[in-house]
Amino acid sequence: MKAIMYHYVRPFNKEYPFLKNLDLYDFKKQLDYFEKKYGIINREEFLFYFKNGDVKNIKKGIVLTFDDGLSCHYDYVFPELKKRNLWGIFYVSTLPLVKKKLLDVHRTHVILGKNNSKEVYNYLKKIITEDMFDKEKFEEFKKFTYSNQINDNYSLLVKRITNYYLSHKHREKILDKLVKKFIKGKEEIIKNYYLNNSQIKEMHEDGMTIGSHTVNHQVMSRLKYLDQKYEIEESFNQIKNIIGEFNPKTFCYPYGGFHSFTNETEKILIKNKSMFSFNVEQRDIKIDDIINRPQALPRYDCNKFKHGKVRS
Repeated sequence: MKAIMYHYVRPFNKEYPFLKNLDLYDFKKQLDYFEKKYGIINREEFLFYFKNGDVKNIKKGIVLTFDDGLSCHYDYVFPELKKRNLWGIFYVSTLPLVKKKLLDVHRTHVILGKNNSKEVYNYLKKIITEDMFDKEKFEEFKKFTYSNQINDNYSLLVKRITNYYLSHKHREKILDKLVKKFIKGKEEIIKNYYLNNSQIKEMHEDGMTIGSHTVNHQVMSRLKYLDQKYEIEESFNQIKNIIGEFNPKTFCYPYGGFHSFTNETEKILIKNKSMFSFNVEQRDIKIDDIINRPQALPRYDCNKFKHGKVRS
């Protein structure tokens, strides 16, 4: 069984000429490919493995997951899944729902999506100093981050610096400066960037699964225990206020990869009765994963399969 991870799925938008998105046409072609080659596992089949403690084998098939609670998931993905009588798991970070604010990770995406990455990087170099870096996990993050994405060198550097290398106390201020320099009309962008409460509720009621992607979309391994606990529990509470009851309760790690969470993170999820959580690890889900480590299920990036690459 293979879980597939998607982020931006949309047609080309001239307002974001450099955004790394999967074109809607390619998404449809990839669904055709998955349905023909593997089949898409329905929700009841997938949940059976986690509800039944005596799992002997696991069937071949695809599970579709979508991260970040983006508006394109309602505009383009949801209608396509409905048309095909398919389901998906949509992981939502809740800060934008509560504070109408772009997450820091998406401030970086918008900046790079609208501007030449070399210009962004050169300006970023001017406004940062070495003492702003969180050096504790520098080498680990350098080795394991963005290894499965296609980025030009300048985009890669900007993403690593803003998402991983800068300490939390400096990142907000640096991103504020980048936004001021490179983004116009941010209020309009925020209004149209994410799913809203009514869309999330509609998707839930129409058979989609809504899961937690934390409140603030931070690297969990960089947070203290109580901050991790807040990110998980508060996001679950905020989503429950929108959809009522979970079907099931599920979570996925921002950024993903074993560098992005800790054993403590998994223990908090177990305590909060998350049925399963998704990591990012390029391999199939096996019986042992479901039985022994359901809070770190492997998941492929869509770009590992036919029709899944970003258009250049």
